[in-house]
Amino acid sequence: RVSENKKLNAELDYFEIDIQDNGIGFDQESAEQIFEVFKRLHSKTAYPGSGIGLALCRKIALNHQGDIHAVSEEGKGATFRLVLPARQLKVMV
Repeated sequence: RVSENKKLNAELDYFEIDIQDNGIGFDQESAEQIFEVFKRLHSKTAYPGSGIGLALCRKIALNHQGDIHAVSEEGKGATFRLVLPARQLKVMV
């Protein structure tokens, strides 16, 4: 699966951490939208939250040369897969 993700370095080994919930889930077509800052699938009155949590998670994962994505079905919860390298490459600033 790591080789399918263009954001990852195919030469590195990665840890994959799956986090599952039993929440409301979402339509898989919205899977990327949930990682955008202040993008919500529902109104604030329907479900609380600021709309920055998952965007922050993605930013952290990318800053550590990894990624995060989600798989879900409406009404069946979601699985979030965090992928992080086993070792960090030195980044030239």
